[in-house]
Amino acid sequence: MSGAASLSARPPSVTAERCRLARTRSELDDHFTVRRAVFVVEQRLFAGDDRDERDADAGTLHAIGVVAGAVGGAVRLYPLDGAGLWKGDRLAVLPALRHGLLGAELVRFAVRTAGELSGRRMVAMIQLPNVRFFEMLGWRGSGPVAHYHGVLHQPMQIVLTGRDG
Repeated sequence: MSGAASLSARPPSVTAERCRLARTRSELDDHFTVRRAVFVVEQRLFAGDDRDERDADAGTLHAIGVVAGAVGGAVRLYPLDGAGLWKGDRLAVLPALRHGLLGAELVRFAVRTAGELSGRRMVAMIQLPNVRFFEMLGWRGSGPVAHYHGVLHQPMQIVLTGRDG
């Protein structure tokens, strides 16, 4: 069984060093386990699994957030074009860790990583209850609210600054 399911109810402190790209098959499996727990089981946005063709694309990066030795969060990111446009999506944090810093650290990690890979701007579709959280991290609305996977989302974007951002 995945280490993703064995986290304590009290979130420990999280630092950027705890967020990284999945390095092993086991870490990638844990990444998918967290996403499934949030998007399939909890939110019921997908039936069975939330994986899609983007997950199999060689350009897609799968990041994890590790807390107390277990994967407790996930986000994927990928380039949309050759001109520096990136997309971040499938940000998922297990419920026991949502009041800590893991979600913010995963977002910052994705932004920083895309910037270091010559990204200039990142876009995302954000569920409405999470818009303020992203605004506090420097993201801005970039279009009208729309249905995305059956739920209202706000298109948002952030300018990427590379290594020093």
